[in-house]
Amino acid sequence: PSMAAYDRAAELRALDATFSGVRGLVAAGATHVPRIFRVPDHHREPSSQEPPPPSTSVPVIDLGGADRATVVAAVRWAAAEWGFFQVTGHGVPPESMAAAVGAVRAFHEADGGEGSEKARLYSREPVKAVKYQCNFDLHQSPVANWRDTFYIRMAPDPPDADELPETCRIDTMFEYAKQVMNLGNTLFELLSEALGLDPSYLTDIDCNQGQILLCHYFPPCPQPELAIGTSRHSDSTFMTILLQDEIGGLQILHED
Repeated sequence: PSMAAYDRAAELRALDATFSGVRGLVAAGATHVPRIFRVPDHHREPSSQEPPPPSTSVPVIDLGGADRATVVAAVRWAAAEWGFFQVTGHGVPPESMAAAVGAVRAFHEADGGEGSEKARLYSREPVKAVKYQCNFDLHQSPVANWRDTFYIRMAPDPPDADELPETCRIDTMFEYAKQVMNLGNTLFELLSEALGLDPSYLTDIDCNQGQILLCHYFPPCPQPELAIGTSRHSDSTFMTILLQDEIGGLQILHED
C-alpha cells in the first residue's frame, strides 16, 4: 500500500498551534512518539555502551572549602580538562533552588491550549523577555527534542512582574536569579585568576552582563528509545550554571 505523504512542516505547525508542547501530548495520553520527534537510526546512541571507567567522574569543587589558591587551581584544571565542573559550597540557598524548581514545574504541568498562560506566553520572537515554547529551533532542526522550555531574560533588562505566569511568582524567580548571578560573579573571579589575570577581569569586560533562565521540562516519554531530550550541543554563552532536579540524566562529552 502506498504511504500517505509525510508533511513534516504541517505537523510542526500543528504542534505549535496546541500551545501546550510535549507536555500536552503526554497529558492527552500519547502512547507513541510522533514522527517529528523520532531520532533516525544512524543518529541514535548505541544502547549497550560500555560503562565509563570508574575514574571518569565530573570534577567536584567546594567553593567554600580550602584556601583560595587551592580552589583556583582546581577550577583551572577542571576548566582546561573538562570545560565543566560541579560546585558545592556555592552559597545558593537550598530553599531558593527548591522554590524555583517547584515554580517552574508547576508552570510546565499546568494545562495549555487556548486561553491558558502557556498560550499567552507561547512565542518564537527573539525580543520577548518571557516566553514558553517547544524547541526554540523546532522549524529548523532535523529532529525535535522531547522537551518544553520556559524562557526568562533576567538581565540586562528584567521583565515586568505581570509578564511572568502566576505559577512563577516574581519574587521566587528574581530571588533565584539574584543568587545565581552572585555565584556567576564568583566563578568569573575564579576563572579570571585561573587565567593569571585580575579577579575582576572577566566582569570588567562585561562577561556577566546578560542572564537568561532556561527552564527545561522533559515529560515522561512513551517510547524513550526513539526520542531524545536534548541533542548533542555546545552552549553559546560565556557560562552555563545548571541546576538539575532529582531525576538527573545530564551527559557530558569528555575525550569523545
